[in-house]
Amino acid sequence: MRHFDLAPLYRATVGFDQIADLMDRVLANDVGQTNYPPYNIEKTADDGWRITIAVAGFSDADLNVEVRENALIVTARKAEDEGEATRRFLHRGIATRAFERRFHLADHVRVTGASHTDGLLHIDLLREVPEALKPRRIAIAKAAPAGALVESTVVA
Repeated sequence: MRHFDLAPLYRATVGFDQIADLMDRVLANDVGQTNYPPYNIEKTADDGWRITIAVAGFSDADLNVEVRENALIVTARKAEDEGEATRRFLHRGIATRAFERRFHLADHVRVTGASHTDGLLHIDLLREVPEALKPRRIAIAKAAPAGALVESTVVA
């Protein structure tokens, strides 16, 4: 793995701290990142996404989904099963080990819902940009023709 020094970016730019922090976080997370559990991220609309995580063997009670500091955190911990100790597996291909999976969310992206069906956890996300940040059109007033008399209103 290569190491990238982002110090020149910090020295030469103003206001791009979030991009540099994101690059630092992504490059740091590559080391030791597991592929368990597998997941998909799909775009469902212009401002909508769905994260689908394969959670075979976990019940609703074993799963936890929370949003904290612009991060979506999905955790799972299998409850201890009394019959588990007496079972003898010849092959164990379904992993039910505990996991934590983090997804960093952009500004104004919020989780709208989560559902667990057929061994898949679906998490729906939506970007809701506040009205104050949306682009707005400014009306351009017509200028009075040159030489035309303009009435002035005096407020007393």
